[in-house]
Amino acid sequence: MAASELYTKFARVWIPDPEEVWKSAELLKDYKPGDKVLLLHLEEGKDLEYRLDPKTKELPHLRNPDILVGENDLTALSYLHEPAVLHNLRVRFIDSKLIYTYCGIVLVAINPYEQLPIYGEDIINAYSGQNMGDMDPHIFAVAEEAYKQMARDERNQSIIVSGESGAGKTVSAKYAMRYFATVSGSASEANVEEKVLASNPIMESIGNAKTTRNDNSSRFGKYIEIGFDKRYRIIGANMRTYLLEKSRVVFQAEEERNYHIFYQLCASAKLPEFKMLRLGNADDFNYTQQGGSPVIEGVDDAKEMAHTRQACTLLGISESHQMGIFRILAGILHLGNVGFTSRDADSCTIPPKHEPLCIFCDLMGVDYEEMCHWLCHRKLATATETYIKPISKLQATNARDALAKHIYAKLFNWIVDNVNQALHSAVKQHSFIGVLDIYGFETFEINSFEQFCINYANEKLQQQFNMHVFKLEQEEYMKEQIPWTLIDFYDNQPCINLIESKLGVLDLLDEECKMPKGTDDTWAQKLYNTHLNKCTLFEKPRLSNKAFIIQHFADKVEYQCEGFLEKNKDTVFEEQIKVLKSSKFKMLPELFQDDEKAISPTSATSSGRTPLTRIPAKPTKGRPGQMAKEHKKTVGHQFRNSLHLLMETLNATTPHYVRCIKPNDFKFPFTFDEKRAVQQLRACGVLETIRISAAGFPSRWTYQEFFSRYRVLMKQKDVLSDRKQTCKNVLEKLILDKDKYQFGKTKIFFRAGQVAYLEKLRADKLRAACIRIQKTIRGWLLRKKYLRMRKAAITVQRYVRGYQARCYAKFLRRTKAATIIQKYWRMFVVCRRYKIRRAATIVLQSYLRGFLARNRYRKILREHKAVIIQKRVRGWLARTHYKRSMHAIIYLQCCFRRMMAKRELKKLKIEARSVERYKKLHIGMENKIMQLQRKVDEQNKDYKCLVEKLTNLEGIYNSETEKLRSDLERLQLSEEEAKVATGRVLSLQEEIAKLRKDLEQTRSEKKCIEERADQYKQETEQLVSNLKEENTLLKQEKEALNHRIVEQAKEMTETMEKKLVEETKQLELDLNDERLRYQNLLNEFSRLEERYDDLKEEMTLMVHVPKPGHRRTDSTHSSNESEYTFSSEIAEMEDIPSRTEEPSEKKVPLDMSLFLKLQKRVTELEQEKQVMQDELDRKEEQVLRSKAKEEERPQIRGAELEYESLKRQELESENKKLKNELNELRKALSEKSAPEVTAPGAPAYRVLMEQLTSVSEELDVRKEEVLILRSQLVSQKEAIQPKNTMTDSTILLEDVQKMKDKGEIAQAYIGLKETNRLLESQLQSQKRSHENEAEALRGEIQSLKEENNRQQQLLAQNLQLPPEARIEASLQHEITRLTNENLYFEELYADEPKKYQSYRISLYKRMIDLMEQLEKQDKTVRKLKKQLKVFAKKIGELEVGQMENISPGQIIDEPIRPVNIPRKEKDFQGMLEYKKEDEQKLVKNLILELKPRGVAVNLIPGLPAYILFMCVRHADYLNDDQKVRSLLTSTINSIKKVLKKRGDDFETVSFWLSNTCRFLHCLKQYSGEEGFMKHNTSRQNEHCLTNFDLAEYRQVLSDLAIQIYQQLVRVLENILQPMIVSGMLEHETIQGVSGVKPTGLRKRTSSIADEGTYTLDSILRQLNSFHSVMCQHGMDPELIKQVVKQMFYIVGAITLNNLLLRKDMCSWSKGMQIRYNVSQLEEWLRDKNLMNSGAKETLEPLIQAAQLLQVKKKTDDDAEAICSMCNALTTAQIVKVLNLYTPVNEFEERVSVSFIRTIQMRLRDRKDSPQLLMDAKHIFPVTFPFNPSSLALETIQIPASLGLGFISRV
Repeated sequence: MAASELYTKFARVWIPDPEEVWKSAELLKDYKPGDKVLLLHLEEGKDLEYRLDPKTKELPHLRNPDILVGENDLTALSYLHEPAVLHNLRVRFIDSKLIYTYCGIVLVAINPYEQLPIYGEDIINAYSGQNMGDMDPHIFAVAEEAYKQMARDERNQSIIVSGESGAGKTVSAKYAMRYFATVSGSASEANVEEKVLASNPIMESIGNAKTTRNDNSSRFGKYIEIGFDKRYRIIGANMRTYLLEKSRVVFQAEEERNYHIFYQLCASAKLPEFKMLRLGNADDFNYTQQGGSPVIEGVDDAKEMAHTRQACTLLGISESHQMGIFRILAGILHLGNVGFTSRDADSCTIPPKHEPLCIFCDLMGVDYEEMCHWLCHRKLATATETYIKPISKLQATNARDALAKHIYAKLFNWIVDNVNQALHSAVKQHSFIGVLDIYGFETFEINSFEQFCINYANEKLQQQFNMHVFKLEQEEYMKEQIPWTLIDFYDNQPCINLIESKLGVLDLLDEECKMPKGTDDTWAQKLYNTHLNKCTLFEKPRLSNKAFIIQHFADKVEYQCEGFLEKNKDTVFEEQIKVLKSSKFKMLPELFQDDEKAISPTSATSSGRTPLTRIPAKPTKGRPGQMAKEHKKTVGHQFRNSLHLLMETLNATTPHYVRCIKPNDFKFPFTFDEKRAVQQLRACGVLETIRISAAGFPSRWTYQEFFSRYRVLMKQKDVLSDRKQTCKNVLEKLILDKDKYQFGKTKIFFRAGQVAYLEKLRADKLRAACIRIQKTIRGWLLRKKYLRMRKAAITVQRYVRGYQARCYAKFLRRTKAATIIQKYWRMFVVCRRYKIRRAATIVLQSYLRGFLARNRYRKILREHKAVIIQKRVRGWLARTHYKRSMHAIIYLQCCFRRMMAKRELKKLKIEARSVERYKKLHIGMENKIMQLQRKVDEQNKDYKCLVEKLTNLEGIYNSETEKLRSDLERLQLSEEEAKVATGRVLSLQEEIAKLRKDLEQTRSEKKCIEERADQYKQETEQLVSNLKEENTLLKQEKEALNHRIVEQAKEMTETMEKKLVEETKQLELDLNDERLRYQNLLNEFSRLEERYDDLKEEMTLMVHVPKPGHRRTDSTHSSNESEYTFSSEIAEMEDIPSRTEEPSEKKVPLDMSLFLKLQKRVTELEQEKQVMQDELDRKEEQVLRSKAKEEERPQIRGAELEYESLKRQELESENKKLKNELNELRKALSEKSAPEVTAPGAPAYRVLMEQLTSVSEELDVRKEEVLILRSQLVSQKEAIQPKNTMTDSTILLEDVQKMKDKGEIAQAYIGLKETNRLLESQLQSQKRSHENEAEALRGEIQSLKEENNRQQQLLAQNLQLPPEARIEASLQHEITRLTNENLYFEELYADEPKKYQSYRISLYKRMIDLMEQLEKQDKTVRKLKKQLKVFAKKIGELEVGQMENISPGQIIDEPIRPVNIPRKEKDFQGMLEYKKEDEQKLVKNLILELKPRGVAVNLIPGLPAYILFMCVRHADYLNDDQKVRSLLTSTINSIKKVLKKRGDDFETVSFWLSNTCRFLHCLKQYSGEEGFMKHNTSRQNEHCLTNFDLAEYRQVLSDLAIQIYQQLVRVLENILQPMIVSGMLEHETIQGVSGVKPTGLRKRTSSIADEGTYTLDSILRQLNSFHSVMCQHGMDPELIKQVVKQMFYIVGAITLNNLLLRKDMCSWSKGMQIRYNVSQLEEWLRDKNLMNSGAKETLEPLIQAAQLLQVKKKTDDDAEAICSMCNALTTAQIVKVLNLYTPVNEFEERVSVSFIRTIQMRLRDRKDSPQLLMDAKHIFPVTFPFNPSSLALETIQIPASLGLGFISRV
């Protein structure tokens, strides 16, 4: 399909951004050809119109699907371009905290600036042997690939590590070397791998320094060749260095340091050995204080100095040479402080007795005056003469600095040569792996000669890299038979030619250096004339004539010409060198041995500014061409030659590339600066690799992978049996353009973007299928839900409606009844209410009517009186008003009339004066007279009316007056009555007032009384309430106290129980740890023993003819061997000469740790013997009585008496020691536990007692073993002593010759002497302390004798009872006594509970003590009885032997001891008899040549063990000590030989583990000890051993069984390991669950092709095979459970480790596969009835990891659930799984960074191991529980097939 078709709506693209370099955006509409603008939506929410380039019309880069983001290999990305690479690296680095990523053949390593736990030995073991594409990217994966290709292809390898300063190159190279050292090991005992690693701190100290970019920057390049032999083990190494930055010695920029070694010296100046160097603080020296930063944070220079010296010692640099190095370095520092004073412009001088120069001369051993002279002068040579010229101060300073740089460079080369000499091996080197740690491309603001050389080297390396990448692509296409065209890639050969060709930059520089007056300016002009405008890669800066620009492959770099000539010539004055060569200090002239050719002879310059080097001129003998021949090679020429040599080496090897990236310039951890990263990716060639890959067919799938991934795009008819043809048919339909893909032989090749298109089709198909499935499922679920709801609704309706009907009928009945009741009730209520209201109304009416009548009467009376008063008042007021009115009116009238009169008068006067007025006046007067007449008439009428009215009123008044008189009389009478009533009222009022007063008084008194009563009541109530509150509080306090007491008691009980449980668990853990350490020690011992045997065989083969002579044995040899658990028994049965022919020095390195341990134990036992010496006094009488008999038999009884005394001492000391330990334990229990917990019947007590019993029994076994060894030691000394006088100088000489290194003999001897001296001093000090303790104990014993006498009486009574009744009776007696004491003390301490509690605790302790004492006494009695039986039998046999030599008469007088007579043949006693000479034949037929398969199938399980035990029984029956010892020793040695010969065969190891355990159980079952005889029949008890106690051999067999078990685990681990990863992780048990994602180049170019043969069924079949074999061999069921538990642990650990290191395995579907596989393993356990073996628990981490892959990982609740669920995983493992979680499909989501941080915050308080991987090599401590056999020995038949006809039944 066309690329433009992918630019559809919602497609995501990358667009350039000035800040973030590339920014992601999303298309808002489809792109159509011809569009000039793309509508984009940025991630921050903005919309953008992106304009396309009108010329190129290039579309922006497409973004890869989310499922491809974070891939391990960048070539697995569908779209290969710069933004995709940058984004993938950023996601892995920031989100997943993954610093390594593959880019084709390149490993990109980003410096995290933080210590990561991914470089431990467990990680190395996990990557060892793995294919490179199978594991996550890592420097170890690259190292493993190089190591495997070296072994497979027989071709040398190179690892090229490059990058900027601070990117982590040195660390990466260091880790690669560590990997080789760990994986390969060394071919000799010289520990070459340690020496190779030790070279790192030395080279870092002298070649690394702090810069502004890196605290440990390598200022030189190095190439280390690690040599290997034919077995690919390290035999040596060689180092080549390039371009040391000498200028740093004399100058450092701001915030930088000089080389580390100078600061290490200054930090260690106070050491005594450094006093002579006269050093001080780093700030005191000119060469170390210029940068102003003498200290690196987090680095201790003094400690680093110690590491440097330690590394020098390890590399064989002697102390004298080390001090010589430090003298020279200190001299350089003092030389830098030498100052000059100017005399004039051309000369200078040094002050007399200048202290820095004096110190320099003293340290260097040179003459002060001579050095002072040549520092200020120089010798000039011409053609005819030689003369000395003074130099200026500046020239002198430059000459001083040049001398310092020259000395340091020579010292650097000397150290490198010595390191190479120490790493050189005499063995022929078969192949090597080179590690190149070289500087990356550099560009600064000012670039000089160093940057030019560095970039030149990177040009060469980049060319080689490009050619190699192109070659691999070409080989891949040719291998797959793909037609290919030449890919156009960047070729930097023109740039290389510009630098190194004839008339190139270097050639012109060398030529200018040869010119007498050559300067930087003239050289620059030559460059301009030669290359400017002629070479496109060469440019001249616009504003400078002293610089030039070269276009490198990474970027343009501008170089400043200043200093190029000086640095290229590297000049130093010859006279100064001669002074140093004449030094008395021997080491200094060694640095300048080949310096004759290193001096540059040039003529003097006229200016004298440039300091030049001169040699004495010899004009008479010299020739014109001689001087030119003696020119030394310039630095540029040397660097070019070494670079060519390096390229030849690299081209002859297979290169592996590591590109280190510096994520930011501020050294912030996990901070990614996109600009800096892109700059480095362009410079280091990663993007070039991507471009080359993208130009061809970058995406490659195998046919099977393609079919598995894109099966969903095929129809059923398209699927054919031929996968290849199926893929071809499908691709032709899906991708129409055939140029977009090619079919190879095994793979399909795709162009860039085609896989993304296929992924889009697949995602669309899956999305459509998911939608259809969801639609169908949701419809079915909803229909099912609807039918279920409808049915439920109908049922509910039916019941509800019935219920409602019943409720309605009931409601109707109740309503009718209620209506009737209401009717009658309402009637009754209404009637009653009516009657009440009627009666009340009548009463109210009567009272109201009376009240109204009285009110009406009073109202009428008041109205009448008011009317009268009103009448009078109103009359008076009317009259008064009338009078006032009349007076006013009259007055007004008068005034008005006067006024009017005045007006009239005035008018009349006027009118009078006129005629007409008079006329009018007469007219008006007539009218007025007529009006007045009418008015008078009217007034007369009114007067008459008024008179009539007055007459009427007089009549009315008279009548009214009469009425008033009568009323007045009546009122007067009423007044008199009222006065009488008033008097009476007054008296009543007075009386009322008096009563009121009394009432008030009474009320006040009552009120006071009430107030007092209320107050009293309140006080009483308050008091009562207070009392109640106090009572309540007291009750609450009481309840709280009771509750608290109960809680405290409960808490104390729980706490004590928890503590006891924890302590018990801790004791169990300690016991397991001790057992594990002991078993590891046995494992190490067995390994060393095998190694010793191999060396012994090799030495035997080397020495053919032994010569007679003196055989010398070291004084410590016998004691060393006696300290072994088993070696003494083995050695005793061998010949003494064969044992003594090996010098003890050779034995010491093998058993020194065990020897010291047992030696210390023997010393302790001897000291305990001194402590218990006083207790042996009671045995003196018995010894005296038997003394006579012992003197007659000194040789026979000597060892027995010694054994008896030692045994008795050991038992008594052991009892004493156990008593002390129990006292300490009881003390700890009394301090930490409650009485209930420590009671004798408590479960914790019983568990503790059982553990103590088991520990005591184990300790008894150890003690008895040591005692036997000591007794044997005595016998060996007696046997060896006469033989030490023999002389065997020849054997001694041969033995000494076996030791290759004479130093080892001396060291071993010195070590033995120091060890013996230390042991003797410890013995003396402990002896003194034990003597003091013995004095104190004697007093104690005296005080306890009385108590002991009383207890002995009780013990004598109890001894007659059986052991159980005896213990019970003793306990009953003591409990009775303690009960009486308890009652007494309970009464005594009734008021003091604390004392009573302490008394009870002491009581419990005493009870525990008594029980312990009784148990110990019983054990002691049983052991003593057993010993007495042994001694009695020996005494009887000796007496019988003596009676043979005396007369019969004497026999009658003495008691005769019965003799054991063998039974007849028909009554078989379960014993087998063999002759002494047939022992080897027995061992050969029964052990060495026995075939386990035939025995396991045809015979009873454990038959060889039964036969061997029956032979031991017969030897015990004969009381033949030597026969028993010889048989057991031969048996053990033969089993070891068989296991050594066929130790890789599981059946053989399982067979002999089963038989060894059965043999051990037989020795226990028939030992005669009561603990092992409980399950025996009476017949079996008769078969118990009678003469010998083989407890020490039981321990030896137990140790042997442990070794066999560990070997069995190793065998099954080797068998299972190749199956586990393939079967548990890679194989799809559930087909179709997990999809295959696109893989990168690494997966395709794996060293070993994936076989894919192992599945889960393979593992289950192998487990079935193991189980059936162990069952056939009759292995104990408990032991089978332990083996199965170990197998399951191996499966779980290896699976989980690979899961944690494989990002492609961390997905939801893979979690489902793992859980299914684990369930299959659990099902296997159920089928075999092994669920209680603890095997399932070992898979818990793997189960939780699988669950973690499947659970939701979004919210805080999910985080809480994960934290509670994953309790078997460590925090590091949980975070690692979450970081690695990778979606396989687009429907899954990644784990967010915030969620991972939430998990880390929640788990920060969890205390677990920081280790990431599980220890897959861990072996659980094994135990062998006693398993008695029910098989009767007399019924066992010996088959003829075993060839044991020489054995006869007894």
